Amino acid sequence: MASVALVSVLGPDRVGLVSAIAAHLFDIGVNLRDTTFAALGSGAEFVAICELPSGLEAREVEAGLRVLPELAGAEVRAVPYAFDPSPGPAGSITHRITISGGDQLGLVARLAEVFKQYGANIVRLEARKLSGAEGGLYVTRFAVFIPEEQAHLCLATVSNTAGALGLECEVEAGSL
Repeated sequence: MASVALVSVLGPDRVGLVSAIAAHLFDIGVNLRDTTFAALGSGAEFVAICELPSGLEAREVEAGLRVLPELAGAEVRAVPYAFDPSPGPAGSITHRITISGGDQLGLVARLAEVFKQYGANIVRLEARKLSGAEGGLYVTRFAVFIPEEQAHLCLATVSNTAGALGLECEVEAGSL
């Protein structure tokens, strides 16, 4: 099997950032597996699990990314990935949950505790304060794996927790 590396870039957000990273990785024969990108305020983060072709090392990937003009001022890291890149059953998504409303201190902590209580695994998490033009809401999105036998109780508890805080809760069943 090809070697696997974790590639991460944290730097200023700019148009063409993902294009530059993805094009460079393609050009050197890297295959992207699980990959995320997010604009974080005026910054941005790109993280990917990458399959490296035979003979290519993580340090070479990092060195090549560091010289891209689009990554000027960014923190670039590529390191061997010590975990199995294939997700187990708890890495699949059974539900997508969106909580929205006013910003609530500790919201993510409270909901993470609910998921833990029911043996649910948070697969993806996105929390964002929308601009005034977008309504000024705080929106948190969870993509989770909930064991089937716990799903009803877990989702009811999540909904009740959101309601007690005056927040809206939307649940969508399904996979990625």
